[in-house]
Amino acid sequence: MSAAAKSEARVPADEPVIEISRVYDAPRELVWECFTDAKHLQHWWGPNGFSITNHSIDVRDGGRWDFVMHGPDGRDWDSIITYTEVKKPERLVYQHGEPGEPPLFVSTVTFAREGARRTRVTLHARFPSIATRNDQIRDVHAAEGGKQTLDRLADYIATQQG
Repeated sequence: MSAAAKSEARVPADEPVIEISRVYDAPRELVWECFTDAKHLQHWWGPNGFSITNHSIDVRDGGRWDFVMHGPDGRDWDSIITYTEVKKPERLVYQHGEPGEPPLFVSTVTFAREGARRTRVTLHARFPSIATRNDQIRDVHAAEGGKQTLDRLADYIATQQG
C-alpha cells in the first residue's frame, strides 16, 4: 500500500464522534470476512503492538464478540462488542465496552465498493459526549489506535490475496 492509502481520521469539534476511513485493494466480501471472522480478527485487530484472545464471537443482530486485547505494555483490556445491526456485506453497528459496564461508544462500520476490486471501510464511533470522546483520545489514543487498526487490516488482507 502506498503512503497515500493510509487510514484517515476525522474528529469534528462539535460532535462526539471519531470517524476513520481506509480504502482496501480487495473485494468487499473479503474485507467483510476479515472484519467478522475470528480466524481473521486475531491477526489484525487492535493498534500496533496489540494482540487479542477471542473467547466467543456471534456476528448477528443481538450477537456478541467477547475478547481480550493485550497491550504491548502487558495490560489486558477485556472487551465486549454487542452487534445491534448486521447487514452482510454492507454494514455493522455495534456497542463496544467492557464487561459489566455501559458501552463506551457505538460504532457504525460501512463497507462500500469502490470499483470492481476496492472497498472503502468507514468506521464511525459515537461517544456519549464530546468530553468522553476527548478522554478516549487523550487516555487511550482512540483516533490514532483506530487508524493503526485499519492499517493493520490492510497488511493482513494483502496476505489473503494469493
